[in-house]
Amino acid sequence: MIRWRHLLLVATALPGGSMHLHAQEPGKQTKVLLYKERLAAQWDTVKCVKNVFKLNPLAYFRGELPLYYERALSPRLSAEVAVGVTTRSFIGNDFAGDVPDDFSAGTRIIAKPSAHVGFRWYLTDDIEPQGAYLQGEFVYLDHSKDIFKKDSTGHLTDAALRDSRVYNDIRAYAGYQRLSSTSNWLFDVYGGIGLRNRSVARVQERLDLAERQWSYAVLEEHDQVPAFFLGIKIGYGF
Repeated sequence: MIRWRHLLLVATALPGGSMHLHAQEPGKQTKVLLYKERLAAQWDTVKCVKNVFKLNPLAYFRGELPLYYERALSPRLSAEVAVGVTTRSFIGNDFAGDVPDDFSAGTRIIAKPSAHVGFRWYLTDDIEPQGAYLQGEFVYLDHSKDIFKKDSTGHLTDAALRDSRVYNDIRAYAGYQRLSSTSNWLFDVYGGIGLRNRSVARVQERLDLAERQWSYAVLEEHDQVPAFFLGIKIGYGF
């Protein structure tokens, strides 16, 4: 009798346990769906940061002054654009073709427009644009300057040649953006690689010591080179 009772208990317990185990999986899926729905509802209704203006202090040393605007499109996706002007470059990167600008009186920097357009995907769910992210971006840069010619005595004349470096970049970044816990200020640290399409018109200046004459030529180059980027942005969200 004891054995039959044991068998009966096991037979009745197994189906119940099986039903209990199968009932947990739909529950977990429901919790995940409820969390995502609640996150989407908070993003749609709660007053949170969805717009950010940012500055990039390090870009100034590379010869650019851009103003960035980021707009959150969903809890994970955002678009980032920037407009600015190119200025004097203080540092060079021979690998990508960047060269520092000369401070001599014979060089006049010409401010030209710059533009950035990109999309950013955050790797974690959040109702505000923060956390680790991946980003793709297109960038247009035009670094131009006038090189004034010299006469036989070495003095500058009013005649000038335009030296220009036009870059069209396709860039890929990985970075981390964080909002302050007590205010809407934020920082954004990133690094990445890119493919740079260069269109260069470089002014070459030479002195013939025998004739004491300066000669000038404009050398044109069109090529593609890899480029590397590292920077930090500081911004304010609203």
